[in-house]
Amino acid sequence: MAVKRFSDGSSIKNTFKLSRGATSAAKPDAPTIGAATSTGITTATVAYTAATLGAIGSTFTATSNPSSITGTGASPITVSGLSDATSYTFTVKATNANGDSAASAASNSITTDTAPAINYLVVAGGGGSGSGARVSGGGAGGLRTTYGSATSGGGGVLETAASIALSTNYTVTVGAGGAVNNNGNNSVFDSITSTGGGQGKNYSNTINDNGVSGGSGGGGAGGGVYNFTGGAGTANQGYAGGTGGVDTSNGGNGGGGGGAGAVGSNGSDDTNGDGGGAGGAGLANTITGTSVTYATGGEGTRSTNAAQNVAGTANRGNGGNGATTSVSGYAGGSGVVILRYADTITITIGAGLTGSTSAASGGFKVTTITAGTGNVSWA
Repeated sequence: MAVKRFSDGSSIKNTFKLSRGATSAAKPDAPTIGAATSTGITTATVAYTAATLGAIGSTFTATSNPSSITGTGASPITVSGLSDATSYTFTVKATNANGDSAASAASNSITTDTAPAINYLVVAGGGGSGSGARVSGGGAGGLRTTYGSATSGGGGVLETAASIALSTNYTVTVGAGGAVNNNGNNSVFDSITSTGGGQGKNYSNTINDNGVSGGSGGGGAGGGVYNFTGGAGTANQGYAGGTGGVDTSNGGNGGGGGGAGAVGSNGSDDTNGDGGGAGGAGLANTITGTSVTYATGGEGTRSTNAAQNVAGTANRGNGGNGATTSVSGYAGGSGVVILRYADTITITIGAGLTGSTSAASGGFKVTTITAGTGNVSWA
């Protein structure tokens, strides 16, 4: 039996298939837009209804305005990768083997959620002192913060709170204090790194015993005919160490290590070995709700000050002190990472880290991480 054909070449058979939506020689019609809904910090869903021509054999793509970020799928389409706290509308188009439909009308406007802001205090491990007689103090660990003090270490401006995504891992490392004659170790929160304190130096008659640079610099060595300079601090983290004294007659005392709040004092040129420089002042911070001083520089040897015969305080990032005897000096104190955030979110402290979280107060929680390397996340 002959097939009835029309003047455009189409047939009854083809027309029947087209009306059923199973076969089309044309591009699909535009979908009808539905409701857009914000579903998080970086995601939204977009509903639509497919046109009769295009319901079968088509894929559907939602596109954001601004930024032209896309998602594909059945209604409602999930669009990921949006920016936080940003307004968007969306259009949807259909695509089949013959091409794309026109875009739908624009959806209602939605605004994605605001990313949680995390305030931090990141203090590195302090440097160890030199060893032996008349040695210089170790530099304090670098100190970076967004909250709780007038500045970051070294007089740097307070930094901007970190925006984080929920259910995402962020690396944390708490730097150990440096052993005698060693720098401290870096502390890290995500992209924030505080540099370990510089080591102090031994009494010396050479020309290359300047203090070592670090978050805060170690003190310069005392001795010989040279004024050994203190190590430099890292910008916006800590100050330089003090200069060592010249040995006029068995003197030449080591400089104090730099602190987060001040330069270490210079060692004296006296003859009795008691004139090591004081460590640079630390920086008080109230991120935990209590004022605590972090990152104080270590003292150069002062044999009349028996109180300095201790290592740098753990989780303060203090530099190591020079001992009052000729036996050895002292190690720097370990660092700390402290995180303050809204009590509407909950932190998970991952394996490898030692830490604790305070009860909510004033709408915030504070997590203090005291050792290890691992990940934290929020939900």
